[in-house]
Amino acid sequence: MNNQLPLIVYDQEYNPQPQRQRLCDLPAEERPLYRLHQHGTDSLSNIELLALLLGTGEAPGLAQALLNSFGSLHQLARASQAQLRRIHGIGEAQAGRLLAFLELSRRLQAPAAEEKVRITSPADGANLLLPRLRHLEQEELHVILLDTRNRVLATQLVYRGSLNTSVVRIGEIFRAAIESSAAAIIVAHNHPSGDSSPSPEDVAVTRQIGQAGKLLGIELLDHLIIGNGRFTSLKEQGLAFD
Repeated sequence: MNNQLPLIVYDQEYNPQPQRQRLCDLPAEERPLYRLHQHGTDSLSNIELLALLLGTGEAPGLAQALLNSFGSLHQLARASQAQLRRIHGIGEAQAGRLLAFLELSRRLQAPAAEEKVRITSPADGANLLLPRLRHLEQEELHVILLDTRNRVLATQLVYRGSLNTSVVRIGEIFRAAIESSAAAIIVAHNHPSGDSSPSPEDVAVTRQIGQAGKLLGIELLDHLIIGNGRFTSLKEQGLAFD
Protein backbone atom coordinates (compact mmCIF):
# COMPACT_ATOMS: atom_id res chain seq x y z
CA MET A 1 0.00 0.00 0.00
CA ASN A 2 1.37 3.39 -0.99
CA ASN A 3 1.06 5.82 1.94
CA GLN A 4 2.62 8.76 0.11
CA LEU A 5 0.47 11.86 -0.22
CA PRO A 6 -0.38 12.92 -3.78
CA LEU A 7 1.80 15.63 -5.26
CA ILE A 8 -0.12 18.87 -5.73
CA VAL A 9 1.12 21.17 -8.48
CA TYR A 10 0.11 24.84 -8.45
CA ASP A 11 0.00 26.82 -11.68
CA GLN A 12 1.15 29.99 -9.92
CA GLU A 13 3.41 30.61 -6.97
CA TYR A 14 1.44 31.32 -3.83
CA ASN A 15 2.49 34.71 -2.53
CA PRO A 16 -0.05 36.04 -0.05
CA GLN A 17 0.02 39.73 0.81
CA PRO A 18 0.64 40.62 4.46
CA GLN A 19 -2.37 41.37 6.61
CA ARG A 20 -2.65 45.10 7.24
CA GLN A 21 -4.48 47.00 9.89
CA ARG A 22 -7.87 48.28 8.77
CA LEU A 23 -10.09 51.00 10.16
CA CYS A 24 -12.60 48.39 11.29
CA ASP A 25 -9.86 46.75 13.39
CA LEU A 26 -9.54 49.88 15.53
CA PRO A 27 -11.82 50.83 18.42
CA ALA A 28 -13.95 53.86 17.52
CA GLU A 29 -12.02 56.14 19.88
CA GLU A 30 -8.70 55.21 18.24
CA ARG A 31 -9.73 55.90 14.66
CA PRO A 32 -7.91 58.89 13.10
CA LEU A 33 -11.02 60.90 12.24
CA TYR A 34 -12.43 60.53 15.75
CA ARG A 35 -9.11 61.53 17.29
CA LEU A 36 -8.88 64.54 14.96
CA HIS A 37 -12.33 65.76 16.07
CA GLN A 38 -11.60 65.15 19.74
CA HIS A 39 -7.97 66.26 20.02
CA GLY A 40 -7.05 68.20 16.86
CA THR A 41 -4.54 67.52 14.11
CA ASP A 42 -1.51 68.15 16.35
CA SER A 43 -2.30 64.98 18.28
CA LEU A 44 -2.19 62.73 15.22
CA SER A 45 0.85 60.70 14.21
CA ASN A 46 2.26 60.70 10.69
CA ILE A 47 0.57 57.35 10.07
CA GLU A 48 -2.80 58.69 11.22
CA LEU A 49 -2.52 61.80 9.03
CA LEU A 50 -1.58 59.69 6.01
CA ALA A 51 -4.47 57.32 6.76
CA LEU A 52 -6.94 60.21 6.70
CA LEU A 53 -5.50 61.38 3.41
CA LEU A 54 -5.76 57.92 1.80
CA GLY A 55 -9.36 57.52 2.94
CA THR A 56 -9.77 53.78 2.42
CA GLY A 57 -10.72 50.92 4.71
CA GLU A 58 -7.10 49.70 4.71
CA ALA A 59 -5.72 53.22 5.21
CA PRO A 60 -3.93 52.61 8.57
CA GLY A 61 -2.04 49.62 7.16
CA LEU A 62 -1.33 51.40 3.87
CA ALA A 63 0.03 54.43 5.70
CA GLN A 64 2.32 52.19 7.73
CA ALA A 65 3.46 50.41 4.55
CA LEU A 66 4.29 53.74 2.89
CA LEU A 67 6.46 54.92 5.77
CA ASN A 68 8.13 51.51 6.07
CA SER A 69 8.89 51.48 2.35
CA PHE A 70 10.20 55.04 1.97
CA GLY A 71 11.65 55.43 5.45
CA SER A 72 10.41 58.94 6.26
CA LEU A 73 8.03 61.67 5.14
CA HIS A 74 10.93 63.48 3.47
CA GLN A 75 11.71 60.44 1.34
CA LEU A 76 8.02 59.95 0.61
CA ALA A 77 7.94 63.53 -0.70
CA ARG A 78 10.48 62.53 -3.36
CA ALA A 79 8.40 59.60 -4.63
CA SER A 80 7.01 59.50 -8.15
CA GLN A 81 3.61 58.14 -9.07
CA ALA A 82 5.22 54.94 -10.36
CA GLN A 83 7.08 54.43 -7.08
CA LEU A 84 3.91 54.96 -5.06
CA ARG A 85 1.98 52.49 -7.19
CA ARG A 86 4.52 49.77 -6.37
CA ILE A 87 3.09 49.65 -2.84
CA HIS A 88 0.41 46.95 -2.82
CA GLY A 89 -2.95 48.62 -2.25
CA ILE A 90 -1.94 52.07 -3.57
CA GLY A 91 -3.98 52.61 -6.70
CA GLU A 92 -4.22 55.51 -9.10
CA ALA A 93 -6.59 57.47 -6.87
CA GLN A 94 -4.50 57.07 -3.70
CA ALA A 95 -1.28 57.95 -5.55
CA GLY A 96 -2.96 61.01 -7.02
CA ARG A 97 -4.15 62.18 -3.59
CA LEU A 98 -0.66 61.81 -2.16
CA LEU A 99 1.00 63.70 -5.02
CA ALA A 100 -1.60 66.49 -4.85
CA PHE A 101 -1.15 66.79 -1.08
CA LEU A 102 2.64 66.98 -1.38
CA GLU A 103 2.42 69.65 -4.09
CA LEU A 104 -0.02 71.71 -2.01
CA SER A 105 2.38 71.46 0.95
CA ARG A 106 5.20 72.83 -1.19
CA ARG A 107 3.05 75.67 -2.50
CA LEU A 108 1.89 76.65 0.97
CA GLN A 109 5.51 77.19 1.98
CA ALA A 110 5.97 79.74 -0.82
CA PRO A 111 4.97 83.39 -0.24
CA ALA A 112 1.49 84.46 -1.29
CA ALA A 113 1.27 85.79 -4.84
CA GLU A 114 0.28 89.25 -3.65
CA GLU A 115 3.29 89.57 -1.36
CA LYS A 116 6.45 91.11 -2.77
CA VAL A 117 9.30 89.41 -1.01
CA ARG A 118 12.52 91.39 -0.64
CA ILE A 119 15.80 89.48 -0.86
CA THR A 120 18.28 90.78 1.70
CA SER A 121 20.49 87.72 2.12
CA PRO A 122 21.28 84.37 0.47
CA ALA A 123 19.01 82.70 3.01
CA ASP A 124 16.04 84.74 1.74
CA GLY A 125 16.58 83.44 -1.78
CA ALA A 126 17.16 79.87 -0.61
CA ASN A 127 14.00 79.85 1.52
CA LEU A 128 12.01 80.92 -1.50
CA LEU A 129 12.95 77.79 -3.48
CA LEU A 130 13.90 75.26 -0.81
CA PRO A 131 10.38 73.77 -0.49
CA ARG A 132 10.26 73.05 -4.22
CA LEU A 133 13.82 71.89 -4.83
CA ARG A 134 14.89 69.95 -1.75
CA HIS A 135 13.10 66.68 -2.60
CA LEU A 136 13.58 66.51 -6.36
CA GLU A 137 15.41 63.53 -7.88
CA GLN A 138 16.48 65.53 -10.95
CA GLU A 139 18.34 68.83 -11.11
CA GLU A 140 16.35 71.97 -11.88
CA LEU A 141 17.72 75.45 -12.51
CA HIS A 142 15.48 78.35 -11.45
CA VAL A 143 15.90 82.10 -11.82
CA ILE A 144 14.65 84.62 -9.27
CA LEU A 145 13.85 87.93 -11.02
CA LEU A 146 14.39 91.07 -8.94
CA ASP A 147 13.59 94.75 -9.30
CA THR A 148 15.91 97.64 -8.38
CA ARG A 149 15.04 97.22 -4.67
CA ASN A 150 15.73 93.48 -4.75
CA ARG A 151 12.04 92.64 -4.50
CA VAL A 152 10.97 89.42 -6.18
CA LEU A 153 9.13 89.92 -9.45
CA ALA A 154 8.82 86.22 -10.24
CA THR A 155 10.63 82.91 -10.21
CA GLN A 156 10.98 80.76 -13.29
CA LEU A 157 12.15 77.25 -14.11
CA VAL A 158 14.56 77.52 -17.04
CA TYR A 159 16.31 74.17 -17.16
CA ARG A 160 15.87 70.58 -16.02
CA GLY A 161 18.78 68.12 -16.08
CA SER A 162 22.42 67.92 -15.03
CA LEU A 163 24.06 71.34 -14.97
CA ASN A 164 26.70 71.49 -17.67
CA THR A 165 28.28 74.40 -19.51
CA SER A 166 27.76 72.64 -22.84
CA VAL A 167 23.98 72.34 -22.50
CA VAL A 168 22.83 75.27 -20.37
CA ARG A 169 21.78 78.11 -22.65
CA ILE A 170 22.70 81.40 -21.03
CA GLY A 171 20.19 83.23 -23.25
CA GLU A 172 17.31 81.24 -21.74
CA ILE A 173 18.37 82.33 -18.26
CA PHE A 174 18.12 86.01 -19.18
CA ARG A 175 15.08 85.83 -21.47
CA ALA A 176 12.52 86.24 -18.67
CA ALA A 177 14.69 88.87 -16.99
CA ILE A 178 14.67 91.01 -20.13
CA GLU A 179 10.92 90.54 -20.66
CA SER A 180 10.21 91.51 -17.03
CA SER A 181 12.66 94.43 -17.03
CA ALA A 182 14.43 92.83 -14.07
CA ALA A 183 17.39 94.71 -12.64
CA ALA A 184 19.06 91.64 -11.17
CA ILE A 185 18.73 87.88 -10.91
CA ILE A 186 19.62 85.06 -8.57
CA VAL A 187 20.04 81.60 -10.06
CA ALA A 188 19.47 78.48 -7.98
CA HIS A 189 19.59 74.79 -8.63
CA ASN A 190 19.37 71.63 -6.54
CA HIS A 191 21.65 68.68 -5.94
CA PRO A 192 19.45 65.56 -5.66
CA SER A 193 22.14 63.90 -3.54
CA GLY A 194 21.32 66.38 -0.77
CA ASP A 195 24.91 67.67 -0.69
CA SER A 196 24.96 71.38 -1.51
CA SER A 197 28.71 71.58 -2.14
CA PRO A 198 29.43 73.31 -5.49
CA SER A 199 31.04 71.33 -8.31
CA PRO A 200 33.56 72.72 -10.85
CA GLU A 201 30.70 72.79 -13.40
CA ASP A 202 28.61 74.92 -11.00
CA VAL A 203 31.44 77.45 -10.75
CA ALA A 204 32.02 77.50 -14.52
CA VAL A 205 28.32 78.04 -15.30
CA THR A 206 28.15 80.83 -12.72
CA ARG A 207 31.06 82.67 -14.35
CA GLN A 208 29.36 82.45 -17.75
CA ILE A 209 26.07 83.77 -16.36
CA GLY A 210 27.82 86.63 -14.57
CA GLN A 211 29.72 87.68 -17.69
CA ALA A 212 26.55 87.64 -19.79
CA GLY A 213 24.73 89.67 -17.15
CA LYS A 214 27.36 92.40 -17.29
CA LEU A 215 26.89 92.71 -21.04
CA LEU A 216 23.11 92.94 -20.64
CA GLY A 217 23.14 95.26 -17.64
CA ILE A 218 21.43 92.68 -15.42
CA GLU A 219 23.41 91.86 -12.30
CA LEU A 220 23.86 88.28 -11.12
CA LEU A 221 23.57 88.61 -7.35
CA ASP A 222 24.17 84.99 -6.42
CA HIS A 223 24.05 81.34 -7.39
CA LEU A 224 22.45 79.15 -4.73
CA ILE A 225 22.83 75.39 -4.56
CA ILE A 226 20.01 73.68 -2.70
CA GLY A 227 20.52 70.43 -0.84
CA ASN A 228 18.23 68.56 1.52
CA GLY A 229 17.44 71.22 4.09
CA ARG A 230 20.64 73.17 3.44
CA PHE A 231 22.08 75.49 0.80
CA THR A 232 25.38 76.97 -0.37
CA SER A 233 25.84 80.51 -1.69
CA LEU A 234 28.62 80.76 -4.28
CA LYS A 235 28.75 84.50 -3.55
CA GLU A 236 29.41 83.90 0.13
CA GLN A 237 31.99 81.25 -0.75
CA GLY A 238 33.81 83.71 -3.00
CA LEU A 239 33.45 81.42 -6.01
CA ALA A 240 32.97 82.84 -9.54
CA PHE A 241 32.27 86.35 -8.19
CA ASP A 242 35.82 87.75 -8.37
